[in-house]
Amino acid sequence: MCFGPFKRVCHWGPLVALGIIKSIIFATVSCLSQWWPPHASVGGTIYFYSFMSSAVLTLYFFLQAMYTGPGVLPPNWEPENENDKQYLQFCAICQGYKAPRAHHCRKCGCCVMKMDHHCPWINNCVGHKNHGSFTLFLFWAVAGSAQSTVVLSVSIYHAIHRGWYLYYGTGEEPIIYMSLWGMVICMFILGLSIGVVLAVGMLLYFQLRGILRNRTGIEDWILEKAIHRRSSTDPPFIYPYDLGRMKNFCQVLNIWCEPVGDGIEWPVHEACNQYTLTIEQLAQKAEKRARSREYQIVEKFSGWWFPCTKGIGVCCHPPCTDEPRIPLLIGDQVMVTRWKKYWLYGERIEPKNKRSSATRHRGWFPRRCAVQVSSPDNEIDLPVTSPPSFGPNHQQKYGRTAETKKKR
Repeated sequence: MCFGPFKRVCHWGPLVALGIIKSIIFATVSCLSQWWPPHASVGGTIYFYSFMSSAVLTLYFFLQAMYTGPGVLPPNWEPENENDKQYLQFCAICQGYKAPRAHHCRKCGCCVMKMDHHCPWINNCVGHKNHGSFTLFLFWAVAGSAQSTVVLSVSIYHAIHRGWYLYYGTGEEPIIYMSLWGMVICMFILGLSIGVVLAVGMLLYFQLRGILRNRTGIEDWILEKAIHRRSSTDPPFIYPYDLGRMKNFCQVLNIWCEPVGDGIEWPVHEACNQYTLTIEQLAQKAEKRARSREYQIVEKFSGWWFPCTKGIGVCCHPPCTDEPRIPLLIGDQVMVTRWKKYWLYGERIEPKNKRSSATRHRGWFPRRCAVQVSSPDNEIDLPVTSPPSFGPNHQQKYGRTAETKKKR
């Protein structure tokens, strides 16, 4: 068991990431010392220090993103204005309200400010306080892996053709010595380097795109639903946090990589207010409840990810998500909100005297385990989709734009 600062590292994600970084650094430095020794030429010196700078910055921003954390809301958090509670979602686990752009992470067990996603490689969430350092970690990891790919590729090529260069070369070619196992290891690490460039490079692209749009991965999904659920006659939904690419970029990435703002109150578009997005979320939740159906469990489910006893179709068609599976007993009532051919997603209905925040109530379960018993009332009053009208004092505090904040 690990305690103190090592507790965050003692997880398969950071251990694998640090192992990959260490392997790439050692293999690259070893091959570079034979192919282009830094003490032999100016070019070799520049390349060596360039690669080592990328490696050091990768480790620095990796640790900074992991230990800084995304910034979390304190338990039982409430807005200063009592009337603002009606525009916010309530977190039953933290027993507090979710601030604008905040979401609950079931893995971290808390409400995260401006949550983008939970990253297993840093064993932490990416959010308000560490979004910039996480993005720079991705950038320098791609830069260092690209340099490593060049060094390892050329070194392996020269090692394979070493005999030809000894007999027919001009004598100026680098002679690289590798044993059989050394070459196998270098080829394996070369594959890791190429994989980092492709996979992490793609993740870096999505992160930079989200930063320029000032949208997290979760907000992308909310905005997509907000657009598609409106008809052509309805007024278009205006995303409140898009202030232009330059302002969006400076909110996350700056010289000291310090987050801008307190993570609760945000500069917004002039046509919006602080609760434009949260009101839209409440409306989407209400529509989701209106579409839900009540099911009764007729077959026990243990909560396994691959329940072999439930049929080949269930095992071969799992939901493509890391959301949990929910254990169920015969007679349980579940309110289902998502349907797949072999799986259902819903929340178990329990009496209030049996409800516990530590119990898992929501997740996927096989469709064959349940039968539909009723449908909800179709006449459900959905909340308004447009921002409510605020008083002048409230608008002065929460509805100011980025330009107004800049003047202040």
